Amino acid sequence: MPGGTAGAPAQPGRKAQSAALARPGIKARLVGAAYALGWSAICRLPESWAASAFRFVADIAWRRQGPGIGVLECNLLRVLGPAATGQELRAASRASMRSYSRYWLEIFRLPVMPAERLVGGMIETGEVEAMLANLAAGRGVVVPLPHMGNWDQAGAWVIGRGAGSFTTVMERLENESVYERFVAFREGLGMEVLPATGGPHPFGVLAQRLRAGKLVALPCDRDVTGGGIEVDFFGEKALMMGGPAALAVQTGAALMPATLWFEGDRWGVRIHEEIPVPAVGDRRQKAAAMTQEIARVFEQGIREHPADWHMLQRVFVADLDPERLAASRARLAVRERAAQRNGAGPARSATAQSANAQPATAADPGADHSPGADHSPAADPGADRPPAADTTADRP
Repeated sequence: MPGGTAGAPAQPGRKAQSAALARPGIKARLVGAAYALGWSAICRLPESWAASAFRFVADIAWRRQGPGIGVLECNLLRVLGPAATGQELRAASRASMRSYSRYWLEIFRLPVMPAERLVGGMIETGEVEAMLANLAAGRGVVVPLPHMGNWDQAGAWVIGRGAGSFTTVMERLENESVYERFVAFREGLGMEVLPATGGPHPFGVLAQRLRAGKLVALPCDRDVTGGGIEVDFFGEKALMMGGPAALAVQTGAALMPATLWFEGDRWGVRIHEEIPVPAVGDRRQKAAAMTQEIARVFEQGIREHPADWHMLQRVFVADLDPERLAASRARLAVRERAAQRNGAGPARSATAQSANAQPATAADPGADHSPGADHSPAADPGADRPPAADTTADRP
């Protein structure tokens, strides 16, 4: 046989191998079909039926006590405090899974929700008018967020309140069809979605938007790079993304954290006071100090609404694999040295990591998402999934 060895099967050519690798597998196609079904079918069901179904699936996931639920309860125990009983912790984790399932239900129903409901249904507190006044005056605003409530609904709300389109970053998913559906979904709400990889460097584009007086929103309560900033969080050390603070230092934009929650059949938002840039320190030190202030704001919001903190991944240093963390930090240090040799300063390289802070991968919420772990979006969807489809690690 030409090009082969007698008695051995023919080896496919390089092009054929590349084509085979490029084709999505059966699992990826099933996941894509599940998301397509969610957006096409769930929005057609009566809302009460869909809500009951999603709560039912959330309760099943909660009862199975998979690894994702274990991580959730470890995180919630820090919020509730060591005096919390086992019964109190289990009740909190069940409420959180139901809240998370509501988030997913709303993701599939947002495209058909009237704008009046998305805006009028939001209970506004804090510095909403100050945020809008900054934008009206031409000053950019960067809004760091925890994984709370429904931030896609909050995006539709802030656009409806007159903020104009805002910019965020989304991890490119292994399942390209799911990624494209999420991008189209968010763009349909009025967001500008930047890919974390495979496009222009997110830092530069985000900085441009802020200097142009636009709004940027970045979830940042969980580090996915190993290079996050260590902060005090619920009395322990945790790693958070330093990108939002570094952007504020770099551009002069107002850093105004937001916390979100569900309020009955409505939603709640608090826009917190601007965190000022410290007067002393270099850019990295200033960004670190501001990230600590963000952590304090998040801590307050999560204590007030613990069930609406959808954190099924490890955030506390004590829970991370120390060898993976050390290896991840070593890799990051090499990349930062290379970036600095190429002319990128510390603030830019730190902010670049914020691209991965976006809740937008289709990974298993119960998998090991500690720094250095496999963050592949096609990871085993696992048993602890809220309803209907392969859910997100840094959820959309």
